[in-house]
Parts: sequence; C-alpha cells; structure tokens
Amino acid sequence: MIIREIKDTEYDLLKDFLYEAIFIPEGVEPPPYEIIYRDELKLYYEDFGKGEADFAIVAEVENKVVGAVWTRIMNDYGHIDDDTPSFAISLYKEYRNKGIGTKLMEQMLKLLKNKGYSKASLAVQKANYAVKMYKKVGFEIVDENEEEYIMICAL
Repeated sequence: MIIREIKDTEYDLLKDFLYEAIFIPEGVEPPPYEIIYRDELKLYYEDFGKGEADFAIVAEVENKVVGAVWTRIMNDYGHIDDDTPSFAISLYKEYRNKGIGTKLMEQMLKLLKNKGYSKASLAVQKANYAVKMYKKVGFEIVDENEEEYIMICAL
C-alpha cells in the first residue's frame, strides 16, 4: 500500500469517496448516488484544490486508489470555525478494517500540523463504527446532537 497526496487529475474521485462515506446503518437501503449532488454535499468536493485548507491524501493498492481523506474549511456538519479544517474520509468497503483509514488519518493530521493548523474537526453519526478509530487518532467529542458527534483533534 502507498499513501500519497492526491493528484489534481484525481479530484473527481472525491465524489465517489464522498458517496462511500455516507454511513448506512445495517438493513437500510443506500441512497442513490445522485445524493452527492445536493448542495449540502457538493461543498465537500466542488472546486476542490482552490481553498487554503484543501488537502487530500489517498491510499493506493496495486495501482488503484482505494481510500481518501480530505480536508477543507467549509460550513459542513463538523464546522467549528473558519480556521479549522473539516475532515472527510472514506475507503471502499473491501478495504475497511485493515488499518488503512487510521494511517490516512494520521498522515493528514501530520500534514495539517506542518501547515500550521492547530486543530481539525469532523462530524460522525453516533452509530458509525469509525467513531472508535477517530478517538484512537486523537479526536475528542466536543458536542453532539440526536444523531451525530462533533469531534475535534488538537494538533
């Protein structure tokens, strides 16, 4: 496995990984792919690379990108303030639970620290198995609503 920064020509992959990042509880039918074109989801990928905190790292296995973590300062579900990048992360299903997501998160946290950021945030549904991984890499729950935790990691 190779972990590397995303290439400009691969930005469209963020749409696929955004769709893969949608948490689907057991027994629930996944939404149609077109859901990623909703305004509240387009902000995760639209014009990516133009913002100061637009960073993306991918995991590649046998010349195939199998996962991505990316950040931007955006008014998303995990938005804390205009100085804190929000995280998005996703892996194709067959590559989950192999430590790849943890490695991606750790690399992105290092990158953000090296770029001068003091913290990062994310939102995650309470039932999502990834909550444990986020805590493992240093995120802490700072707020919650009925469905989600808002988490911050000090860098």
